[in-house]
Amino acid sequence: MRILTYNVNGIRSAMRKGFIEWLETDPADVICLQEVKAHKGDIDIARIEALGFETYWFLAQKKGYSGVGILTKIKPDNVVYGSKIEQSDFEGRVIGADFGDISLFSVYFPSGTSGEVRQAYKYCWLDEFLDFLNELKKTRSQIIICGDYNIAHKEIDLHNPKSSKKTTGFLPDERAWFDKFLANGFVDGFRHLNKEPNQYSWWNVLRPSNRTENKGWRIDYISVTEILKDRIVDVKILPEVKHSDHCPVYLELK
Repeated sequence: MRILTYNVNGIRSAMRKGFIEWLETDPADVICLQEVKAHKGDIDIARIEALGFETYWFLAQKKGYSGVGILTKIKPDNVVYGSKIEQSDFEGRVIGADFGDISLFSVYFPSGTSGEVRQAYKYCWLDEFLDFLNELKKTRSQIIICGDYNIAHKEIDLHNPKSSKKTTGFLPDERAWFDKFLANGFVDGFRHLNKEPNQYSWWNVLRPSNRTENKGWRIDYISVTEILKDRIVDVKILPEVKHSDHCPVYLELK
């Protein structure tokens, strides 16, 4: 199973920048999208499905905001829309699909960039989501969490850790949550195979030179439960794919 996660920062914008042409290259079997920023009627779904993908969407009630999706060439046995947590589902943050014994999720974690209220909600959401996962693990042991986590976990995961310690996305409590997440039986798929520095998936568009100079953050992840870690055979970050301020992250399971 070839899996990609990709925050497209607006799927209509991404399509204008060559997203469909990129899909034509068959980059993965399952592609998890975040920050779709559209209602279903605004998305040219027919063009995507013409390439052999089934598409599933869980979009925010607020137009032009958040939203997640799964594009898959492998037919799922079941699709899970939302986490049954009211505010999270209102914002379209979680969609899942079961492929046999594997439960795969596309998740858009909240950002705290707009101020203290949203930062407080981010902490609340993180705890609620971990509770959701721990409940799921009682019946499903093979879980994959793809998404924009909006957290750089370790200093190796961003280019400017010393100056970012008071910046949302790298705050001590956010990083501590990530430690707790991993302690609850999850593995950072990329770091399982790749320990190299300077591997980033997002660059601040307010400073266009950041991407060309690779001054970024790694905030997009594919995490798997411990039982799946030895089935990871390849991981990649694809900075050459440029439809968004993020780039895709790839993981392959045997």
